[in-house]
Amino acid sequence: MKPEITVNTQSSIRIQTAETVIRFDPFKIAGEPHDADIIFITHDHYDHFSPEDIRKVSRPDTLLVAPKSMKKALAKHGFTDPVLLAPGESAEVRHIPVEAVASYNLMKPFHPKSNGNLGYVITANGRRIYAAGDTDAVREAAAVRCDIAFVPIGGTFTMNAKEAAELINTIRPEIAVPIHYGSIVGKMSDGDVFRSLVDADIKTTLLLTE
Repeated sequence: MKPEITVNTQSSIRIQTAETVIRFDPFKIAGEPHDADIIFITHDHYDHFSPEDIRKVSRPDTLLVAPKSMKKALAKHGFTDPVLLAPGESAEVRHIPVEAVASYNLMKPFHPKSNGNLGYVITANGRRIYAAGDTDAVREAAAVRCDIAFVPIGGTFTMNAKEAAELINTIRPEIAVPIHYGSIVGKMSDGDVFRSLVDADIKTTLLLTE
């Protein structure tokens, strides 16, 4: 079974395998599905760390994975037993291998490297899946090897479509999925720009819709 993947907005990603529902940065969740086995949080900005939306998708046994730098913020909102990682660390969460990848800006002030923000590479159903978080095309991102890559393209706070396409053409996943555009920052048409700049042998899938 290939993972079933949806993106509802921004970097809010849902991945379903045969046994596990995995969510990244749940945000603007419709209803209260309470379906997540594992929730990954990339950093503490409101559109990535939304306690209300985390609770909408959580069950009593849901495991939360987040940057070590978020320990106090998580505890403040009642999340007292998360799996905490720093860039470069790895773990196994519910039999899912996880690698923490540094996620930061190069020439912008919004996501300094010192914050310890994360992207994640997880292995699910034999596929290496990279969710980059809010990042520029930093060296740690360029070193990732994966089958599926979710990369931000909205510009302002992250890479823009051109920069993200250049990163994808470097790391060469089988499938590239643009995220973090068409809502708070970036136009929906950025997805088409990104797709036009990604090499033809890499499949680009646009999962965000208006």
